[in-house]
Amino acid sequence: MILCEFAAELLAGRRGMGHRFRGSAMSDTAEDSRITVLVVDDDKAFCQALAGALRRRNFAVVVAHSYEDALAEAEAWSPDRAVVDLRMPGRSGLELVAALKRVDPHIAVVVLTGYGSIATAIEAIKLGAVYYLTKPAEPDDIVAAFTRTEPVMLEMPSPHSAKPLDELEWEHLQAVLTDCRGNISEAARRLGMHRRSLQRKLARGRPSHEGAVTPGAVTPGAVTPGAVTPGAATPTPTA
Repeated sequence: MILCEFAAELLAGRRGMGHRFRGSAMSDTAEDSRITVLVVDDDKAFCQALAGALRRRNFAVVVAHSYEDALAEAEAWSPDRAVVDLRMPGRSGLELVAALKRVDPHIAVVVLTGYGSIATAIEAIKLGAVYYLTKPAEPDDIVAAFTRTEPVMLEMPSPHSAKPLDELEWEHLQAVLTDCRGNISEAARRLGMHRRSLQRKLARGRPSHEGAVTPGAVTPGAVTPGAVTPGAATPTPTA
């Protein structure tokens, strides 16, 4: 599990900031032709552990903790791939996906989030992400996501199936949040609820019901009205 790898990384005493990994990536790319991965997450411990796991798999790694830092690193080092967390302070991870694709249309981006929803999955793929994974995700799953070649299909509910009220509420919250470009305060205002109440509902995640679709799952081969193919954003929630 990635959590075990994270623990091992921290126990090894590698508590340096992301810049340490960035410096290593500079020398790596100068010395060989290894694939360079940009890891973007405001959680520094998570970033460090994932960077270590990827480096053990022979990738060169560049780390950033914000939209602005990530763009600067992308422009400086031209990474081949990027792992982007959706939920970061300031500008959202989905905004970053779009910006990275403008810097380099060929960069492969995998999006990570703890807020699984079909709405955010669709927007991530439209922006050009090659895959969408919910946290925690194992390093091998992240690596495999970069090389997927089949179209990404999103499993959608049958129009004839009744949904539980809590699931309908979750989808409504996600739709409003999308319209507000991930701004929780504005979404709460439109929904007529306190911002903290909305944050608590989002933190609980998509309701789980027996036989229901896995929260935020992006499943290749599912039957949908149409495939969502990489190339074209629900903003991540921001306070």
